[in-house]
Amino acid sequence: MRTAERYEHILQWFRENAVTAESELHYNNPYELLVAVMLSAQCTDKRVNQVTPALFSAFPTVEKLARAGFDDVFEFVKSVSYPRSKAEHLIQMAQRVVAVYNGLIPDNIEDLQTLAGVGRKTANVVCAVIWNQPTMAVDTHIFRVSERLGLTTHSKTPRQTEDTLVKYIHKADIPKAHHWLLLHGRYVCLARKPQCEKCGIKPWCRYYEQQIEK
Repeated sequence: MRTAERYEHILQWFRENAVTAESELHYNNPYELLVAVMLSAQCTDKRVNQVTPALFSAFPTVEKLARAGFDDVFEFVKSVSYPRSKAEHLIQMAQRVVAVYNGLIPDNIEDLQTLAGVGRKTANVVCAVIWNQPTMAVDTHIFRVSERLGLTTHSKTPRQTEDTLVKYIHKADIPKAHHWLLLHGRYVCLARKPQCEKCGIKPWCRYYEQQIEK
């Protein structure tokens, strides 16, 4: 099966069957989403959603977070992974947003990556979710699923996967395609035991083809 054909079938299935795919992080504005995504690094969305209500209640604006002390922020995030570095990054991020961007979360990948604790994946998520920009964030789920499905071939880095996906996926679909692939990896195409029996896109999946041939 040609790569372009595989993309066409898989994306059409998602368009028809995963219309409401969206971030599972809870947020109300760009500031809250950025904080939530920063906290979600190597941590579950479920855990982050348990932490953020109290955090946002204590620091409802980026200006208040910028004035926070380390111990105050750490107390709220201590149950997530790498809480000390994340607490430091949150404060430093907020301080730069206030000092350089007048309290407004940047709306582009380049400026977002100047913020402490914000890498390309986080910047891509914020730009896609908040501003519906054609940016593709590649996490472990998307990296794995893209290779299994055959959307990528022998990608060695998340950036290689990102570049391939945005090459083949229409710009209008890219913001939602991130969620399609991520949620598929989180709930169906599991790392250790993919649930092929309930997968709607197995007719076009390279991994499934290989299992049949064995």
